[in-house]
Order: sequence, then C-alpha cells, then structure tokens
Amino acid sequence: MAKSAIQKIAMNPSENIAYDKLVLSQENVRRVKDGVTIEQLAADIGRRKLLQSLNVRPVLDGDGEETGTFEVPAGGRRYLALGLLVKQKRLAKNEPIPCIVNRSGTTSAEEDSLAENVHRENLHPLDQFRAFKVLREQGLDVEEIAARFFVSTAIVKQRLRLASVSPKLLELYEKDEIRLEQIMAFSISDDHVRQEQVWDRITGNPNMQEPYYIRRLLTETTVRADDRRAVYVGAEAYEAVGGVILRDLFEQDSGGWFQDAALLEQLVFEKLKVDAEAVRADGWKWVEAAISFPYGHTSGMRRVYAEPAELSAEEITRYDAAKVEYDALDAKYAEMEEADQEIEDKLDQLGAELDAFSDRPQVYDPAQRAIAGAFVTLGANGQLQVEAGFVRPEDEPRAEVDDEEEADSEDRDPSQPDEDGANGVVVNGRSTNGGSDTTEEPEDEGIKPLPERLVFDLTAQKTLALRNALASDVDIAFVTVLHALVLQVFYRFAKDSCLEVSMVSNSFGQVQGLAETPWAKEIAERHEAWDRDMPDSDKLWEFLLGLDEASRKALFAHCASLSLNAVVEPWNKRPGALAHADELAATLGFDMVEAGWSPTVDNYLGRVTKARIVQAVREARGEDSAQLIDHMKKDLMAREAARLLEGSNWLPEPLRLEGDDAVGEGAEAVAHEVTDETALDGETAELPAYLANDTGTSSDELAPDAGEEPDHLQAAE
Repeated sequence: MAKSAIQKIAMNPSENIAYDKLVLSQENVRRVKDGVTIEQLAADIGRRKLLQSLNVRPVLDGDGEETGTFEVPAGGRRYLALGLLVKQKRLAKNEPIPCIVNRSGTTSAEEDSLAENVHRENLHPLDQFRAFKVLREQGLDVEEIAARFFVSTAIVKQRLRLASVSPKLLELYEKDEIRLEQIMAFSISDDHVRQEQVWDRITGNPNMQEPYYIRRLLTETTVRADDRRAVYVGAEAYEAVGGVILRDLFEQDSGGWFQDAALLEQLVFEKLKVDAEAVRADGWKWVEAAISFPYGHTSGMRRVYAEPAELSAEEITRYDAAKVEYDALDAKYAEMEEADQEIEDKLDQLGAELDAFSDRPQVYDPAQRAIAGAFVTLGANGQLQVEAGFVRPEDEPRAEVDDEEEADSEDRDPSQPDEDGANGVVVNGRSTNGGSDTTEEPEDEGIKPLPERLVFDLTAQKTLALRNALASDVDIAFVTVLHALVLQVFYRFAKDSCLEVSMVSNSFGQVQGLAETPWAKEIAERHEAWDRDMPDSDKLWEFLLGLDEASRKALFAHCASLSLNAVVEPWNKRPGALAHADELAATLGFDMVEAGWSPTVDNYLGRVTKARIVQAVREARGEDSAQLIDHMKKDLMAREAARLLEGSNWLPEPLRLEGDDAVGEGAEAVAHEVTDETALDGETAELPAYLANDTGTSSDELAPDAGEEPDHLQAAE
C-alpha cells in the first residue's frame, strides 16, 4: 500500500508595502497599553530598524477585489511607532515596510493578532543578565546600555552584578534550584569561591537559605561602612590603598562593607597615632589612644579641667561697655509701646558679642598639662574624641621626697618619656617609647585564697558561657524570667535570682581577653544578627507580631540571657543570686568543661601561686604527677601543668557548680589508674624524657627559684 503524500506547508509571502498603504486593523486584540511605550519603540526602530515584519491582510472591495490597501491586525504597536517616525519626518510616508501578507483566509484577523501575542516567550532573566554583560564586554558603557534599552543606569548595574555571580550558582538558578532573591543576595560579593562555600553551607537547611542570612554569611568577616572605624578612616582613604568595599545594589546597605578588616584596622591605628601625636603636641605628659577603652579606664585618676581664657584689659573694657549699652537699650525698649526692628537688631548684635565673651576658649594651665594626660578614642559616630586632664597617681606632685628619690628624679623633665615608657604616646596599648616590665611578683608561701580579681575574671567567663547555654534553651529561659518576675510581684524585695530582669547587662569590659572567648563571639554574632533585622522603633510592635513563634522565642531567650549575672564581686555580695545561678546551670545541664573552658597559662595557671598550680595537678592527675613539677620555676611549671591538665576536666573552684568535684569521672579514672600502677610497682613516677636535664633544658630552669624553699611541704598539704 502506497503511503499518502504529506502536504507541505506553504508560507505566506513577504512583501514591501509603502507605509501610506497600511491601516491599523480594528480586529487587533491588544486594547490595553502595556510594556514599552510607543515613543520608546519608535526610538528603538529608528536606531536598529524593524526586527519583525508586520502581519497584514489586503483590504477588499465589494466585489472581493484587492484595493491596494492593507490592514494590520498583528503588529499594531510597530505600526503606530512607524507612524510616529513619519510624523517626526524621520521616515518617508511611502517608505516600503516589510510585511507578511496573509491572503489564505484560513484564520481570522483576531486569531492572528492573539496568536502573535500569546505565543511569545519572554526572556529568562538570566539571559537578560548575560546579554547585558556581553554588551558591556563589547565596549558599551553602563549609560549607553541604559539609553538603548530605556532603563535606568541602576537597573543596568544590577543586571551586570547578577551576571557576575558564580557560574555554578547561575546554573542552579537556570534550573530553578535557586531563587532570584538568593542570587541577588550572593551578588554582594565578587568572590566566587566564597559564594559557593556559603551555598554549600546552607544547602539542605531551608531556614538558612533566606537572602538576609546569605548576606550575613558573605559579610561576616567584613566591617560595615557605618562602623566607627570605617567612618573614622573614610571610604576614600581605604580605597586609595587598595581596600575593596562590597556594595548591595538591591537593598539599602548604608554605604556597604569594608572587605579587608585587617587593612582597615591598620589604617585606624596609623591615623590614631597621628591624631594622638597632635594632641600630645599640646603639652600633655602622655596620650593613650585606642578605638575604645573599657568601662572604668580612668578609675583612680584625678581630673583637672580647663578654665576660660583670661580677658585682656582691652577685652574687659569692651565687655563692660557692651554690657552697659545692652542694659540701657533693653530698658528703653521695654518702655516702648511699639516694636522697633532697628533696636531689636542692635540688641541681637550686642547679645551675640556678650555671648562670645562668655564662650571664649577653655585653656589648661601649662603646669597641669606637664603632669596630666589625655585619652584619644573614637565615638560611636566615628569622630575623634579627646578626654584630657587625667592625672595618674604616680604623677601627683609630692610634698616631700627622700634623698634617694630626689637623686633619681634630678634633672628629669616631666614632659619627657620615662625609661619605662610611661610618658609619651600609647596607641592600641603599645608605647612608642618602648620599655617593658619584667618584674616578677614575689611568691607567697602556702595556698592563699584566690585573688578577688581572678575570681571575678573566672566567674565572668562562667557568666558568659552560662548566658550562651541559657540562650539555647528557650523553655528554661522562659521559666527563669518567670521566676524572677514572680519574686518581684509576690515577694517584696526578693533578690534571689541571677537574672537582672531590669535588663541591666554588665559588659565586664575590665576583663582582658573576654571578648575573644567563643561564648562572647557567639553572643555578639547572635546579637548583631538580630540588631540588623530590627526595624525603626515605631514599627517594632508590628515586627514582633509578624515573627513566627520560633523566632519570637529565640529572641526572648537571647534578651533574657543577656541579663544573667553570675560574677563573684567582692563589693556586691549576692549569695542567693549565685546559688540560683548554680541551680539554673544544673537544670540546663551546663558545665564549663563541656562549654569549652580548659586551664591555660593565660587564663589561670600563670595568674596563681605555685602552690595553686601544684594543687590543680594533684587534684586532676594525682600526687605522682604533682611531684613531677613541684620543683620547677613558675613559668615552666605553669606550661607543664597546662599540658598535664589537658583533657582532665579539672576546674578551679569559681567555675565549679555547687557539689561538683574538681574533676570529672574521666579525669578521676586517670588519677586512680596512675596511683594504682605506682602502688603495684613500688616505684615513683619519673620525669618525662623531654623534661630531663640532658634534653637541652638547663638545670637552672628545673631548679627551684633562687631564695625559696622547695614546695614539697606545700605539695603534701
């Protein structure tokens, strides 16, 4: 059986028809104006000519014959744009126009018009981004691209920025695996590797894939442009030395983010040094500069204040004359029934002159400058702040000095730097004059109570770690705050709560290194994340209502945790509050060891006596381990003790909860194991090989400190 021939499709022919032979069809289905305006379309046709032919049908007379005129059912906007060009005399009325002529009549004019508009497929946004990028690479600048496609330059910059996102992420966007809002968030950084790292980090966790969180991760190591350090240095100075500023082209970014935090810090301290030197040139004995100072940094210092500059004889005469004239004129004006502008202006002039005498510059006595100093720091707005006139106790004038002190200070200029660098300029804690204090504090014999300052520092760390633990347990945080509120409502003056629910949150700024602990960093990151999401105060209520329950609870727990205070303060005894802190910690299952604290030379061992160090090792590892180090010098003893205490779970008393032992079960097992083995062997433990004298360590380093007895008696206590 022969196959039937497939009928071939014949295309409608194309013809060039003079524009004045065309008329707009009333069967065109487009009635609502939408998209690019006719004026813009006309301008585009004028630049690049027609990209699409008009779809036309011949107009027939009563006998069905063609009249030579053609109607346009599809392409009406192009027809109108061509008419505008004719009206502007940029196009001839009889200019041939490319047309597709439909004479078949198999479809209606309305159907053709509808099909032309419905069957069109808009560009995928990614295709537009890439096309703009190609035009940019072809040499067109942003302004020219914007002009050719009738968009703003901001739109072009946004499209170019989106096209610069990692190709891997753009491929996922093309597959609809990433939303456009997420691509916009990724565009904040030009680092493709970093973009991909962030995507890998948030993949699989829908809660972490919100655009605001992507921006936060991409900028977590940067410095906001409204940070006081960035404001102080300035974007121009930062970029002049190669610094890069990240900008968000899609949301308000308050100036962006300074990408190189280390470079910014360097510029801050360089500029602070210059500004501090300028302040020092005013005659101050010393100047200390830093980005910020901890609370109470002027404690123990007396402050002297500037006095208004003295008036000269001429200034006194002029002041008296102006005052007499002002009083007389004011009395005269008070008796007048009608206002007199001339007298009012004169009174304003005399009043301003008298105010100038009262507001004259404040000056310090040169003798005060010679013994006082100034603190130079940055305000929250990034402006330089100078607090001057502080006298250190050691710089106070002495009424009497003995012969030896007089000999030491003879011929010394108080304005010149001391040998230890106490005078001069100090920037970021470093004196420009050098000098260091190598004096070692004398050791006290026997186990003494821990220094109050050390107890404060340790319990400050405990407080921050406990705050962090409380923030992770929403239910307990609710109960904790409820407990504090019930105490205040039903029990007058009851204070047995470790929460300061009035939201008094101690920053413990006097504790060195506290900001570098993992708990402080986590709290700061969480706080900053919430802070950046906060709206204006008048919109806060709506913002809180709009949060989901989980977010509200998380915010509540964070706020509640910031008021927790478990610090042992010698000037503020709070036994009930501290006991409650231990109860709260027990309920949370909180432990400082699990929170990440371990004894080091800096945070404990280097700050206590040798007897305390030996006691710590004895509690954690047993008597034999303690004997390994009890004869060493303190610095070597502290380092070796830190090694021995690794993994022991040992905690000093201020960090233990009520009823806790010094070490956990694991460390106790190790201690018992060592003790049992020693008892069986009948031998004492020996020093490790690297501590023996033949390893390069001198016998002097291993010997007891000069002038002190071995601590064997202390170790046996």
